[in-house]
Parts: sequence; structure tokens; C-alpha cells
Amino acid sequence: MGSELELDEARARFVGLYDRLKDELLQDPVFDLMDEARRYVEEMLDYNIRGGKLNRGFSVIETYKLLKDGEDMSEEEFFLAGVLGWSIEWLQACLLVLDDIMDNSTTRRGQLCWYKLPKVGSRAINDGVFIKGSIHKMVKRYFREKPYYVDLLELSDEIALQTSFGQMLDLISSHESERDLSKYNMQAYRRIVQYKTSYYSFYLPIACALLLRGEKPENFTDVKNILVEMGILFQIQDDFLDCFGDPEVTGKIGTDIEDHKCSWLIVQALEHGNVDQLRILYDNYGKDDPECITQVKNVYKELDLENTFFEYELSSYAELLSSIEDLPNPAVQEVLKSLLRKIYGRKK
Repeated sequence: MGSELELDEARARFVGLYDRLKDELLQDPVFDLMDEARRYVEEMLDYNIRGGKLNRGFSVIETYKLLKDGEDMSEEEFFLAGVLGWSIEWLQACLLVLDDIMDNSTTRRGQLCWYKLPKVGSRAINDGVFIKGSIHKMVKRYFREKPYYVDLLELSDEIALQTSFGQMLDLISSHESERDLSKYNMQAYRRIVQYKTSYYSFYLPIACALLLRGEKPENFTDVKNILVEMGILFQIQDDFLDCFGDPEVTGKIGTDIEDHKCSWLIVQALEHGNVDQLRILYDNYGKDDPECITQVKNVYKELDLENTFFEYELSSYAELLSSIEDLPNPAVQEVLKSLLRKIYGRKK
């Protein structure tokens, strides 16, 4: 997007759009918010939407700029890309609020999960629904007269549905009545991740930028396939950090083992473990007991899964880079390379 200074300035401009979009939502006459409700909604939005890395949202702006092949963005172009970027951050907030409840998580982004606050509790379910519903208000306000408005709505709804489907697959596999490690393999894992993570985290921001440029995302199948693979790498990194990451850095305490998640680590352990190690995994995985969690982590260490992950990350990076460089459009190549650079070697 240019120099580091230009990038920082653009990110600051993007961040600055949040208050305007939030205020417009709070002042929308459809809600008729009284003072107490207004304060609650404002706090809820700030708590759950702010504080993230904003990579998904800012990617819309970066991608649009790169697709212009170095040309400057007008104020309107930047603003519209920013609105779509924040709509993705709104969606991310909705998904995280609900995901934390379903996973019984404790912390998110270095603070207590929203539902864990004493004054919130189960109200967080409705808050997640409210955040999702407000996305359409935001998009409608600025895009209803655009020729691609219907395409935007269909894209957003389709990916929200696909993400919900991925979450459903994840929850089914980890539910107490369905827990069966014999069902965990790379095919099942990839299916969950493709729907739960890849589409909304990687494909959606790029597809939004393509629509803004007057392109049809369905004409970029190769790009979509690469973004899906990038999303799978991203989730594998998340699974690794859930177990081996520093909570002070990641901002959250991992719960994949006790939650019986179909994670990359357990799939690798099941594939490579010996008879004794498999017995330990079957006896201890999915139990919310510190000793059981330690037993599982010990198997991971015996199998040297930490080093296996670093080797996988490096080879996956090389394969993705090769696929990107096979694309015919240099601007699209740079978009994908920029995304890949952001996630490679990340610690949070």
C-alpha cells in the first residue's frame, strides 16, 4: 500500500471511522434507544468490536488499493471500503461473542469474555444477534443505490451461513454425546475449518474489495481456492497457539483439549501416536481436569508436534506462495502475498 508511514496513516483513518459508524447506529430512529439502553449498546459494541487486530477489516482497504494498481484512492473510495471493512469486524465480533459462550471460554483479547461479565451473562446471546443484525443497517445506509448492493448482501449472507455451518460441524464433533476421537482426521478437520474460518476471515474481505472495483468474485475461483488454503493455515496456527502459545501474547487461554475440539494437534497425534499414546489420548482428551490436560500435552511433546507445526507452516507458506505466483494478475498476486506475509510466523 506504500510506505510504512502511509500504511499507519491509512490504518488510523480506518480506525477513526468506527466512532462515526457506531454513532450513526445509535442514532438510528428504528431503535428509539432510551439513555440506559444507549449506554449499554455503546459499551457492548466498544467492548466486543474494538481491541482486535482489525486485519480482516483493513484488508478490504489494502486490497482495494492494490487492485487500483498504485493509484490513489478517493475519499469516497476509502470510506466505502472502510465501511465494508468495519462490517466484517462487526461480523467477527458477533461470531466471537457467540463462540465464547458455546466454548465456555474465559478470556478474549486480553480481557474477560463479554458473557463472563456479571452484568451481562446470557444477555450476550442477544447482543451477538444485535451486532449481526446491525450490519445490514450499515451496508444499506451506504450501498443501497450501488449496482452491486444485492451482490454484497448475498455475499454477506452466504458467508455468514457458511460460517454458522462450520461452527455447527465443530460443535457436533465436540459435543459430549458425540465425542469420538476415531472420527477425527484431516478430511474432517479441513471441512470444519474451511467453513468456520476460511470463508469469512480470508475470502470475504477480498470479495468485498473485488465488488467495489466492479469485479465479479465468482470469476476468481483460483483466488478463492488459495484464500481457503490460507484460512486453513491460519486456523492451524490458532490451534497451535491454543496449546503452545503464551496467553499474555495471544490474549486468551486455550481450551481446545478440554472442549474436545477437532484441532490440528489432536489429528496429528492420532495419526502418529503409538498404542500407548493413543490410549492416553482416548482416556484424557475432552476432560476438564488439569491432570488430563497435562497428559494430553505430554503426548504432544513426546511426538514433537511443536516442531512438526513449524515444518508444516514453512512448507505451507512455500506452497501458497507458489500458487499465488502462478496467478496471471500481478495486482491480485500482491494482494495475496500481502495477506500471506501478515499471517506467516504470527504469535497471536
